[in-house]
Amino acid sequence: MKITYLLASLLLTIAITSCGSKKRATQKKPTQTTTTRTVIEAKDNTPDVDQGVKTVVRDVSTLSYTEAVDYYIDTFSEIAKQEMLLYGIPASITLAQGILESGAGRGELTMRANNHFGIKCHTSWTGERVYHDDDARGECFRKYKDAKYSFRDHSLFLTGRSRYAALFKLDKDDYKGWAKGLKKAGYATDPKYPNKLISIIERYSLDQYDQVVLGTSANPVSPDTDTISTYMVKKGDTLYSIAKKFNLTVETLKKFNGLRDNTIEIGQELYLHQVKK
Repeated sequence: MKITYLLASLLLTIAITSCGSKKRATQKKPTQTTTTRTVIEAKDNTPDVDQGVKTVVRDVSTLSYTEAVDYYIDTFSEIAKQEMLLYGIPASITLAQGILESGAGRGELTMRANNHFGIKCHTSWTGERVYHDDDARGECFRKYKDAKYSFRDHSLFLTGRSRYAALFKLDKDDYKGWAKGLKKAGYATDPKYPNKLISIIERYSLDQYDQVVLGTSANPVSPDTDTISTYMVKKGDTLYSIAKKFNLTVETLKKFNGLRDNTIEIGQELYLHQVKK
């Protein structure tokens, strides 16, 4: 009887110990899973943050003025030349205005809004805007998603307002005339504005970009020759692409062919120089 009682007690103790061990093992499993998942998520997120830091655009605010200007010219000279081809505004003037108005890309308005030319909202602007102290406090300025849209808006701003019409009668390599004409037309209130533009152009030889667009021989064939040089419009051509191919401005190409707008057709023959009537 006593032996039976002791045997029963021993079996009961073993059963209780076994249940406790199983319970503890079951509790540990979710804890391990949760910990492992947390570590993996942290590792997955870390490279994304690091890559984002590494791909940030160069901070020009840390550059000296001369370095910033050089960087600005390297970055935007091609856009300025394209705008000259399309709209006839000297690339030297566009670059000089951009450098002056934006502080070589380091100005607050440029950093906040990609606005390189200090163009204000005016009543016609329906895009994004920022407010910035200028002639008055808290004035409204246009905001662009990309700097290239600021350059295009600058071209449209000058070509779309009658007060700047006299500028387009000047030679495209007359940057001094353009600088003085901008001030006269009311683009800036600073009386030294023309001299500042001219100084920037001459200091950094920005007129070289005008010459690239105009070319040393803007008319490939002399008007006095008996040979008439033409180009047949192909699928995909635009006046801009044709003008660029033959080192002309769009305006010059339109003038050679008596075109009133930029419309051309496949198979149309375009003169590449002035032709005598």
